[in-house]
Amino acid sequence: MERPDCKAISKAIQFKPDDHEAWHNRGVALNELGRDEEAIASYDKAIQFKPDKHEAWYNRGNALFNLGRYEEAIASYDKAIQFKPDYHEAWNNRGNALKGIGRYEEAIASFDQALQFKPDYHVAWNNRGIALDDLGRYDDLGRYEEAIASYDKAIQFKPDYHEAWNNRGNALLSLGRYEEAIASFDQALQCKPDKHEAWYNRGVALGNLGRYEEAIASYDKAIQFKPGCHGTWNNRGNALKGIGRYEEAIASFDKAIQFKPDYHYPWYGKAVCYVKQGQVDKAIDHLRQAIKLNSQARDWAKTDSAFAPIRQDPRFQALIQEP
Repeated sequence: MERPDCKAISKAIQFKPDDHEAWHNRGVALNELGRDEEAIASYDKAIQFKPDKHEAWYNRGNALFNLGRYEEAIASYDKAIQFKPDYHEAWNNRGNALKGIGRYEEAIASFDQALQFKPDYHVAWNNRGIALDDLGRYDDLGRYEEAIASYDKAIQFKPDYHEAWNNRGNALLSLGRYEEAIASFDQALQCKPDKHEAWYNRGVALGNLGRYEEAIASYDKAIQFKPGCHGTWNNRGNALKGIGRYEEAIASFDKAIQFKPDYHYPWYGKAVCYVKQGQVDKAIDHLRQAIKLNSQARDWAKTDSAFAPIRQDPRFQALIQEP
């Protein structure tokens, strides 16, 4: 579809200021240019002249969503649905807005409405799965099973849906079903070989299985497609640490720190590597920095057997006992 020309539309509005279609089209054009505030003003004009124009309410909701104004977006989607109750896209996007403010059960109900009107709507099946994933994180593991079933439906209607394959893998990862998770990430990568998230997630699953060499290879692919991802560099360092390649691990942690200096995980990882190498002063310094960035590192160090060789060092004791 050819993008409407803002200038041409504005000229049309000059001749007919109450042309609701022109105001709506101007909003769409501004949306596509990323000028969401201006787009909302245009949709408001369209709605002023035609209050039941469901497309304007829907697109207004999308612009508000883009700005992170989820409550207002929901109100706009509600108006779109009031005038067109079977508007499956509006039900879906309303669900996304509800998900954005943590109202997951309501989001699922909204996705269910979208699917009632369009049962093969793969996007809504995927989004429903994401909301169930979120509930699994905060509620109970049973929601992950439901999430997987939703992703399966998304994939049924769109077999090359790499997002759904990747999300399905993450749900399996959360359940500790690592082999199945890897198979799901492999499917995502078959559909989209440069999907860095799937390479990263695949590395996490392999690491959890103790298959560190394969994990490193997966992280290397993730880095190939997204070189600046601090989390990938950190996890790669952990995998290298897991097979005793401490110098390489330290270099990987250094890359993580380069991209995110306040990231406590690589500082902690380096501390462990330095203990293994017998470099006690460096280990203490790096652990101190990790704890400074996040006190969670103190709790880890208290029970981490990696620090056994320096546990009686007064400097170590001081670090783990500080409030």
